[in-house]
Amino acid sequence: MTEDEAVDDELLTIGAFAARARLSAKALRLYDRLGLLAPTHVDEVSGYRYYRADQIERARLVALLRQLDMPLARIAEVVEAPDGAAAAARLDAYWADVEARVAGQRTLAEYLRGRLSGRSSEMYGKFVVETVDVPGQVVISEARHVLAGELPAWIGASLGRLESAAQACGGITAPPFVVYHSEVSMESDGPAESCVPVANEAAARAWAEEHGRTWETKVRVQPAQRLAYTRITKAQVAHPQILAAFEAVEEWIAREGLEQTGPCQEVYFADWEAAGAQDPVCDVAFPVK
Repeated sequence: MTEDEAVDDELLTIGAFAARARLSAKALRLYDRLGLLAPTHVDEVSGYRYYRADQIERARLVALLRQLDMPLARIAEVVEAPDGAAAAARLDAYWADVEARVAGQRTLAEYLRGRLSGRSSEMYGKFVVETVDVPGQVVISEARHVLAGELPAWIGASLGRLESAAQACGGITAPPFVVYHSEVSMESDGPAESCVPVANEAAARAWAEEHGRTWETKVRVQPAQRLAYTRITKAQVAHPQILAAFEAVEEWIAREGLEQTGPCQEVYFADWEAAGAQDPVCDVAFPVK
């Protein structure tokens, strides 16, 4: 008996199964190797693979999901869902991620088109840059090496932890901010440092002594500084729009003959959750002299 012959009424050879599923035997072997669709039976002597007819729908589903460029782990989640409604919900979640990524890539392409066509000055002109003097302040901080894709979630979580800790450190005295000690992108992981200014240095150091190792929280004194900054909306905080804001401030600093004296910052002065897309929420800033 050859591999392409049916064994009995319940099992199909890989060739027969492939024909009914409208797939190639090569694709079925791949799905088996990836753990997405295993044969019902493998002959120990010949190594022939046999499938049941009721596996055809799963085979076709896997093939269609792969056409969506869905990662293997996400395909497994869909095909292993307890029912159709759950599978559809998992597909919806994946596709929402795809659309968000494509929207971000579209915005990045528009941003790059402006740079490549020499229209950078037009983009920078949309930002109003000013300076402000900030007094020295005690901050509790949390630093981490983080890539751009992980950054929004980490900022929200770390600032939330620090703001809760600030209650034991005399309370929050100024808007929280994030310092970028090195570039954060899809390839470069910083580090970034979330900071919350607090009122009581002694209390902050006592809190850090007790809890800092668990939360990787430190206490430091941020010196007085002059910041060159531009104010942006919640929508503009998203990558890559925020890159244009940073570059606009850098271009203004150079034009004004000032010198950068430290790493760039994002100062969050508004309630992020309550803010709308067009509400000002953040100052993009550089220390200058």
